[in-house]
Amino acid sequence: MTTGTTPGAPVRLLAVQNDPTDPPALLGRWWAEVGVEVVVVRADAGEPVPATLPGDVDGLVVLGGEMAAWEDHRAPWLPALRDLVASAVDAGAPVLGVCLGGQVMTLACGGVVDRAPMSEVGVYELDLTAAASDDRLFSLLPDKVPVAQYHGDAMLVAPEGAVLLATTPDCPIQAYRLGDRAWAVQFHPEVDADILGTWFGDDPAPVEKCGRTTTAVLDEMVERAEEMRDAWRPFAHAFADVVRSAR
Repeated sequence: MTTGTTPGAPVRLLAVQNDPTDPPALLGRWWAEVGVEVVVVRADAGEPVPATLPGDVDGLVVLGGEMAAWEDHRAPWLPALRDLVASAVDAGAPVLGVCLGGQVMTLACGGVVDRAPMSEVGVYELDLTAAASDDRLFSLLPDKVPVAQYHGDAMLVAPEGAVLLATTPDCPIQAYRLGDRAWAVQFHPEVDADILGTWFGDDPAPVEKCGRTTTAVLDEMVERAEEMRDAWRPFAHAFADVVRSAR
């Protein structure tokens, strides 16, 4: 796949933001470190989602959000977003779907998403599959790598041809790859304790359902922040390499 960007132009990612509290955050910072510009479409604020990947960007990132991937009545841009993701994956463009974004990619590409049998909120350790050792992104991660989670829905059936890369006991499809350049992940490598804390608001119920407390979760986010940064920063840089190589 070759994008339509001008030779010598900066490498650019289109990031679709679905919620005011979930920007590119750490991922955006890590991509900036390696010269990748992130162009944010604020779908949550009414900015239109393009039907196909614009010619002046080199890849697509779809971020998280409170709504379910099928709740078009809550987020009327979701049909356009599913079309955009399907088009980008079909074209072989680099794509990264994060939490809701991964669920949108799953639906767009023929998989199944529904309410999770068990929600995950807090820091969880991933079990990497054997296929992860050959993956351009996941081969950089240690097994039992910690990452932030906050989801009540789950990718229950991956699209046909997907390569499973990571699991947890309560959510067997934590990450998969479609083709060579598209990844869907259930977790949130982009958030820190400050961002995660804003998602709790005044309602501790989602955390308590997981047998945890908001204080304990945020304390663990702080305690393991360096460990998570050291793992997910190279992951972000590796996705930037995929984007650059696809031009």
